[in-house]
Amino acid sequence: MRQTLWIAATVFFLSLSAVGQTPDHLTFEVASVKRTPPPEPGARVFYGPPRGGPGTADPAQITWTNAALRNILMTAYDVQTNQVTAPDWLGTERYDIIAKVPTGATKAQVNVMWQNLLKERFGVVLHHESKELPVAELTVAKGGSKLKETGDPNIEPFTPNAGPLKVDTNGLPQMNGSGAIVSIFPTANGANARMVAKALSLPDIASRLAATLRRPVIDKTGLTGKYDFILEFTPDLSGIPLPPAFSPQDGNGASDPGSDIVSAVEKQLGLKLTSTKGNLDVIVVDRAEKIPTEN
Repeated sequence: MRQTLWIAATVFFLSLSAVGQTPDHLTFEVASVKRTPPPEPGARVFYGPPRGGPGTADPAQITWTNAALRNILMTAYDVQTNQVTAPDWLGTERYDIIAKVPTGATKAQVNVMWQNLLKERFGVVLHHESKELPVAELTVAKGGSKLKETGDPNIEPFTPNAGPLKVDTNGLPQMNGSGAIVSIFPTANGANARMVAKALSLPDIASRLAATLRRPVIDKTGLTGKYDFILEFTPDLSGIPLPPAFSPQDGNGASDPGSDIVSAVEKQLGLKLTSTKGNLDVIVVDRAEKIPTEN
């Protein structure tokens, strides 16, 4: 049977005064931090976004399952993956976190709370560096954007249902909220990928593209809405560990195999990725502990 690799792209709350707390000592009221148990054999693992917090239907609590420290760092300091220099395990070790948010806290303040949680529970010590890095600038291509504005811009991040991922009659994953899912289909000559996105802003889209390009993407489109789209492309899987069951086979689930990600973005989304260089803030992790301090 053909095996399909589903990757739930993380949606980050990229975002500072909780009553009674000073800016340098903003903390969650209570935070439970536990290592994520190993998944059952064959189980579908969802590396999803944090849920709840300021601006959502549950502002008093944030729940983040299968969270990698690298992703928490990216959220806490508002950077993309290539702006974090850290030991490899910060991207592979996973944790389940439930955090109580002080009344009146803003998204920016919650970011500081994440910074302090990393210091207090994981012993994270880091410093900042300014580095010139290869980046990609995202602009509107000649001919205009082909993005479709979403019908519900206030929808919250999707929550995966138990069991196999449900798909519609076109074979597209069904999403009950905003986010993005990348499906990778093995073929005889490699693999095809399909990203299905719902209610993503341009900063969200830039973050998804950065993960695929493996370099920061700077949004210069000027577009302010939230968008739904489907993007098909040929993924670069070099250096990415894949499940043992994932092996190239004849046939694929993509209706129209895409080209490389840069060409696909221009042809299918009406956006242009231009390679350049830029001076960016880089987070360098000097020390971190795999086992968090007790709750």
